[in-house]
Amino acid sequence: MNVPANVPANAERIPATIVTGFLGAGKTTLIRSLIEKARGRRIAILVNEFGEAGFDGSLLADCGDADCKPDTIVELANGCICCTVADEFLPTMEALLARDPAPDHIIIETSGLALPQPLVRAFSWPSVKHRVTVDGVVTVVDAAAVAAGRFAPDPDATKAALAADPAIDHDDPIEELFEDQLRCADLVVVSKSDLVSEIDLVEAEAMVKREARNGIALVRGEGANLSPEILLGLSAASETDMTGRESHHDLEGEGHDHDDFTSFVVRPVPAPSIDDIRARVAAALIIPGVLRVKGRVGVENRSTTAVVQAVGARVETYFTPDTQAPHLVVIGLRDMDRGAIEAALAG
Repeated sequence: MNVPANVPANAERIPATIVTGFLGAGKTTLIRSLIEKARGRRIAILVNEFGEAGFDGSLLADCGDADCKPDTIVELANGCICCTVADEFLPTMEALLARDPAPDHIIIETSGLALPQPLVRAFSWPSVKHRVTVDGVVTVVDAAAVAAGRFAPDPDATKAALAADPAIDHDDPIEELFEDQLRCADLVVVSKSDLVSEIDLVEAEAMVKREARNGIALVRGEGANLSPEILLGLSAASETDMTGRESHHDLEGEGHDHDDFTSFVVRPVPAPSIDDIRARVAAALIIPGVLRVKGRVGVENRSTTAVVQAVGARVETYFTPDTQAPHLVVIGLRDMDRGAIEAALAG
């Protein structure tokens, strides 16, 4: 395949970093920090959403940094990048590459339910392969969640269950997704390490190492505290060697499918207080199948909406000056009880 006529044969390829990780792991926090520490570099951000209403793009846009302008963020709101790569991702990349000047670095935040493998392979497409290379895949994992075993398999328990009943079906889309995101990593960030004990942190890291490829580096810390020099400049050229990065689907012809997950949007009425919002969201999170709730809710007698970020048992709320319309995106397994969830969020 020849280099396109408008690209010099000796042109350096633009590095792209893919940031992946499960829902609520801390990907957006990490990317916001990279924007704030850009030091004059032109960083293009692609935010991939899972759900009917985009949210994380606006969260990045209101970070308050002068270099973080809304028009530097391209948000793909109608499907995961790895599902619509031929229809949305490639035209978006081509549009970025057509800019003059071109970006110095491209950062792509995948949906928390996305497989990174198809996205990495997309960088071998003729229209981008001579202009961009995958500098590295950074997988972010929540130390507290992993230590609790919510997003990781338990090999010993699985072996015991198989011995007791070989007919048991152990397919778990959440565990498979966790494994697939780790297998593709060039660097693993163990986030929220300050929220767990040293013993739990060591156990979480051991679980990560069991699923990641041999020799992959792990770093601890909050995304906001990590230097860009640690996260960028890995020079992995990941798209040139997929050996060992294969997903369950690649290896077995089956595995995690986005049909395992679904999402819907709730338009909540204003709540009497921020505590009431937390209580409603916490009640929704304990309903079987619910994985994450995020968005904005109005509060009576307040001119701004409250941001909601909730995953597992953790509910975070805070006010920002953004005037985005109130909405909550609920993400979970396809058989979750929508009626019960809507009732919980309605109080």
